[in-house]
Amino acid sequence: MPAPKFGAPPQTTGIGTGQESSLHRSLKIRYAGPEGQTEKPMGDYVCDAVSDSGEIIEVQTGSFGPLKRKIQDLVLQGPVRIIHPVIVRKTIEVREKDGAPVSLRKSPRRGSEWDLFKALLYAPFLPLTKGLTIELVMVEVLEKRVRDGRGSWRRKGVSIADRELSAWIRAMPLSGKQDYRAFVPFPAGEEFTTRSLAEKARIRPALAGKALYVLTKLGVVERVRKAGNAWVYRMEA
Repeated sequence: MPAPKFGAPPQTTGIGTGQESSLHRSLKIRYAGPEGQTEKPMGDYVCDAVSDSGEIIEVQTGSFGPLKRKIQDLVLQGPVRIIHPVIVRKTIEVREKDGAPVSLRKSPRRGSEWDLFKALLYAPFLPLTKGLTIELVMVEVLEKRVRDGRGSWRRKGVSIADRELSAWIRAMPLSGKQDYRAFVPFPAGEEFTTRSLAEKARIRPALAGKALYVLTKLGVVERVRKAGNAWVYRMEA
């Protein structure tokens, strides 16, 4: 599927739009297309959008765990595409409650396609669902924060008010088990550990462990033996 283009805003029923971020809203409008519809009732659910080609669109910024039952029901009605934004670069804007500017800075944190496995941790079999495509969308965002005293202690009471789409970088659609083999940077038959995957992919060992948990459930890799305290894996044939 080619990257969709911005067009005239699609129709909307106005259901369930109160708590969504600007990022979420931008993505559902983008994927609905100019002839699509957002906040579309589908049986017992309200979907983020139905595209002009009839594809059911769900934008999910967090864990896929809550989507398991919904997706299983929706694919009975037509093809489904989960849009999962990955924030590659983030600018943080902080303001006072009255709107006065406090600071504007770049976040040192950078996301990557490997962040998908955090979202799949509690729904590791979901990618095997027939009729489902998971599309990673690499984006830049502007995160707006407010000094209102209601935020987490880590942010010293500063709340996240909104996230806005600043730039679209690229999309990575994943439609079946074969597509997930691209995450394994080792040739078939070569054995590797969580640590060697982390080093090769340049990610933290904890994230490599999450990825291998999901990839094992998907049947992309298999555990073959233990070397000391570490499991040894290889890509399944």
